[in-house]
Amino acid sequence: MTGRLIGVVGPSGVGKDSLMLGLTSTCTEFGLVRRVITRDASLGGEDFDAVSVNDFERLRDAGAFCVHWEAHGLHYGIPDEVRLSVAKGEQRLVNLSRNVLHLVSDVFPQFEVLNVTASPETLAARLDGRGRETREDIARRLARVVNPFPERLVVHTIHNDGLLEDAVSAALACLQPVRV
Repeated sequence: MTGRLIGVVGPSGVGKDSLMLGLTSTCTEFGLVRRVITRDASLGGEDFDAVSVNDFERLRDAGAFCVHWEAHGLHYGIPDEVRLSVAKGEQRLVNLSRNVLHLVSDVFPQFEVLNVTASPETLAARLDGRGRETREDIARRLARVVNPFPERLVVHTIHNDGLLEDAVSAALACLQPVRV
């Protein structure tokens, strides 16, 4: 079997983490990538390894990451073991920023993107429900301009406005069309 890294992208509130958990619980062929992030572990969200900036830089300098980047004042790293597991034939899902897709595709020859979308109304309601941002912050977030995907990438787009089960089924249909 050919290994593959699948980058899951989409705006905040679209349900990337829930979708990834749904995919791994429905299809055991997929495994989650546990990213290393310089974010406080108590902030919740995805399951990640929280480290200080100094520790992150030490890990980066020691070659612990196959891909690393900075965004929104934080450092993110994909552990090098992910590159090795994909090379051995595993299929892994990772939450990514659209801005790093080109970096990831340079490291992973079998790289695909699962682009998750939802209506602005759905995103606004989900973000408001989290209670982390003001309505003005949410409006600014929703007004952001999204750059197009790099041309060389394989991109699958699904919509996640409804039930999670529907989004999981749509994602499986894109990622494993033979199975569905």
